Amino acid sequence: MGLSIPMSMPLSGAALRAGALEVVVLGGHLLLYPTGVCQEKVTTRPPATRPPVLLLHGFTDNRSIFVLLRRALGAGGRHVEAYNYSPFTLDLRVAARHLARHVEELCERTGQDRVDLVGHSLGGLVGRYYVQRLGGGTRVRTLVTLGTPHSGTRVAPFMDAHPLVRQIRPDSEVMAELAAPAPDCAIRCVAFWSEFDALMTPAGSARIEHPDLCVENVQVTGIGHLALVAHPAVIAAVRRTLDGPGLVAVTGTDAASVA
Repeated sequence: MGLSIPMSMPLSGAALRAGALEVVVLGGHLLLYPTGVCQEKVTTRPPATRPPVLLLHGFTDNRSIFVLLRRALGAGGRHVEAYNYSPFTLDLRVAARHLARHVEELCERTGQDRVDLVGHSLGGLVGRYYVQRLGGGTRVRTLVTLGTPHSGTRVAPFMDAHPLVRQIRPDSEVMAELAAPAPDCAIRCVAFWSEFDALMTPAGSARIEHPDLCVENVQVTGIGHLALVAHPAVIAAVRRTLDGPGLVAVTGTDAASVA
């Protein structure tokens, strides 16, 4: 299924605006990056009334990337946490196993049987591997991905020395595992992708294409890779996605609805 988020501007204007927004978001993120290096402190809170939301960052990143998204989701009364997987992780599958343990602990603390996962970039793949290959479908209600290379990406070939980068190539073993049948994985998956995402080569690789998964692919226009976690229209769409099932639609510069 494919949906679109038009930003109401000519293509050339969208490209320029997307580039400028990426620079702004990058600058702000560099300032905040040190604040997210350490794992956040776990506090004792009353049981959640809705599934808690767990945020998963991308490659070489940390939880600070979610400052705006987290604030918006928390304002809606959700219990929101961000999980830092180790910067020394060399295998996506290991990160997914660590995530599995963290989800169990989160469910125990909040008194909930299921969680919602929101992953940016590589974080979306970690979440998808968990639900699709490690039985996480019994614990996850909805998986939302933002600029995640679901079909692999060929960007930055000079970084192939890093094992994690090799695992997100289209011909990797991890990609073959994710393309394998998954008849028991019935969770809802919503993938946001943009043709202006410079880290997705080709751009459509951020779509989920799998016959066994319940998927909504949402195309965003005028937004780059980093801005996918910061743009108000996408944030609003993510909030509505987590409110319940439905088709995601976003129009204008800051309007979203789930029909």
